[in-house]
Amino acid sequence: MGFFDKIKQGLSKTASSISQVFTGFSEIDDDFYEELEESLILADLGFDTTMKAMDSLREKVRTQRLKTTEEARKALREVLAEMVSVGDTGLNLSTKPSVILVIGVNGVGKTTTIGKLAHQLKQDGKKVLLCAADTFRAAAADQLEIWAGRAGVDIIRQDEGADPAAVVYDAIAAARARHSDVILCDTAGRLHNKQNLMNELNKISRIIDRELPDCAKEVLLVLDGTTGQNGLVQAKQFREIAGVTGMVMTKLDGTAKGGIVVAVADTLQIPVKYIGVGEQMDDLMPFRADAFAEALV
Repeated sequence: MGFFDKIKQGLSKTASSISQVFTGFSEIDDDFYEELEESLILADLGFDTTMKAMDSLREKVRTQRLKTTEEARKALREVLAEMVSVGDTGLNLSTKPSVILVIGVNGVGKTTTIGKLAHQLKQDGKKVLLCAADTFRAAAADQLEIWAGRAGVDIIRQDEGADPAAVVYDAIAAARARHSDVILCDTAGRLHNKQNLMNELNKISRIIDRELPDCAKEVLLVLDGTTGQNGLVQAKQFREIAGVTGMVMTKLDGTAKGGIVVAVADTLQIPVKYIGVGEQMDDLMPFRADAFAEALV
């Protein structure tokens, strides 16, 4: 099952409710626009993103002289695809080693995402090293070690409570010695004390910049697709703290409404790079804007 099929399956409830608007009206009028606006807000696009999408849709209808709601559906797909197409969806892994820092609050699926990403990168021929820099949460390193075993990649870890930056330092040394292509780094996800988290991530970044000054570095923010507009709040906070280069949206496999993907990408102008659509090893999929928009509408 490819990206479109899996994401279509995951967003079927949202797609069904939006589709009812298009099938319930034969012509494009004020009532149609009002119903569509409401359905997009309920789909987790949020008020501001919905208003922007509706303005763009009205403009397309006017300039292209669209008459039927089916034509409007196609136009809305184009609008939403444009809104989530905000940058390069690929990973920059141009140096050896490259570093991927994975950040996000606890419970969003960071460790699972790292395991799946490690599996994919290994399949692509990359030599991957996992770094267990979340030393704050009990059993975080144990969980990551299980994923390392599943993916068949190496891991660097220390005891709970160790200095995260020291673990990163060790991982960089190990990556050099083992000629690793990619260091995939798990980080702590507590947001109740933003200053502590900021200090920790800054310290990790300074170690990377000092030890690997010219390395390609991605900072991937993992968001839980079921949290709705709260995901936008989290994304804004982490963008301030960590200089996010891309996002991974998880749990888009039935309970998430999906619109939050549009809201976060468009509001923060940060590209979505991957989407999680299930629990299996291959259920982390590279993001495709056109297929996503078609599955949503």
